[in-house]
Amino acid sequence: MRILLTGSNGQVGTEFRKLGQRTAEIISTGSRELDLTREEEIRRFVRDLKPNVIVNAAAFSDVDAAERNWDACFAINAMAPVVLAEEAHRLGALLIHYSTDQVFDGNKSEPYTEWDPTSPLNVYGASKVAGEEGIASSFARALILRLSWIYSGQGENFLRSILRLANHNNELQVANDQVGAPTSAISIARATERLIRMYANSRKTQFPTGIYHLTATGATSWHGFASALLTATHQRRKPIVVPISTTEHSSFARRPKNSLLSCQRFLTTFGFQLAPWQQQLNEVLAEMMVESAVETVPGGNLILVTRPD
Repeated sequence: MRILLTGSNGQVGTEFRKLGQRTAEIISTGSRELDLTREEEIRRFVRDLKPNVIVNAAAFSDVDAAERNWDACFAINAMAPVVLAEEAHRLGALLIHYSTDQVFDGNKSEPYTEWDPTSPLNVYGASKVAGEEGIASSFARALILRLSWIYSGQGENFLRSILRLANHNNELQVANDQVGAPTSAISIARATERLIRMYANSRKTQFPTGIYHLTATGATSWHGFASALLTATHQRRKPIVVPISTTEHSSFARRPKNSLLSCQRFLTTFGFQLAPWQQQLNEVLAEMMVESAVETVPGGNLILVTRPD
């Protein structure tokens, strides 16, 4: 099994690269190895490589920056996935592509299903919708997994920002009017690896395709996630986590207030689901301790240690 992985330096890509090397030949690419803004370069690369599976973990994921970089955002999130899908179809390969909760406007009072109409609030969400639609029209054997609130023990994300800020502030203001399911990158990578194993052992033409939601079970707000994070770290000195509304937080792009995704279709189709968000959080923190990404210092405070890339 030969797997082409894009976005190998991102949160999900990094975790998948570490996992997948045990069972398959993975060709990992970042922006240096493959420029996803250049259509012909993508086509040549895929045709030369001839992968059995393409895992597209690359994305223009800076939601605020996307508002000012429309062209680059749509190139990476819309054009590139479509080209990958067309080349996957040409090769008879499977494409696994990650999308987002931000294809929705967040006005629904219940978790979104795969059949709910998309209505993005920002450029990032619009680019992801375009990518989904382009893949669907490519006739490729493609699995689109919508994710939400991704974090890991490395890189730039909400978890690491809260831990960093907690070391220097007595008070943190965090929005409590957005709800979602914080989902660890390692859990997504494990699920992806499992899906690929299922694909390898199946009749390829019968393997399920289409759009599926994949997030942790349970729900919380950003305020709830930050509070649980600081409680789990057992710091002697903890800042007060103050709940605020989204309107009090400066943000260039609009974001959905309800990011909950129903994963029932995924569970029914593939027979498994991700662990509750609290369990995933504890696992990530434990891994950070083991890998010395977080170190305990005298006095009980936790400090972040920057690891070289």
